[in-house]
Amino acid sequence: MTTIWIDADACPRVLKDILFRTATRLQRLVILVAHQSLQIPASEWIRRVQVEPGFDAADRYIEEHAQAGDLVITNDIPLAANVIPKGAAVINARGEILDKENIRERLRVRNMLEEIRSSGQITGGPPPLDNNDKAKFANALDRWLARNPKKN
Repeated sequence: MTTIWIDADACPRVLKDILFRTATRLQRLVILVAHQSLQIPASEWIRRVQVEPGFDAADRYIEEHAQAGDLVITNDIPLAANVIPKGAAVINARGEILDKENIRERLRVRNMLEEIRSSGQITGGPPPLDNNDKAKFANALDRWLARNPKKN
């Protein structure tokens, strides 16, 4: 059975809610991985894994457990780069699908921006999600679900 993995420490609540409804409605396993304790709805289709505190602990857990055919929800470009070769699909919070075709460029841009940030030239992060981003995320999720029907 395919699993939807959520890099939950940084995933916005509104997207978690979309994924919770999807899990219950379509009986798809959703696993949230975080270093903090998370509140989740009571459902056999929704689980949580609390990893030890530490840099990238949740990412490492997802990397170790995600398999071909799974979906990973993350904004973490290095995590995406590590699960894509395993055959997992990746959607970020803005509904962008990361794949073999675009992940190298995303890594390059991320590394360049990290260098600029460390020099103090850029401060702050991306703007908050808006309704358009939420709709793009929901549409990307729906397209993935349509291409990957549940297998018993």
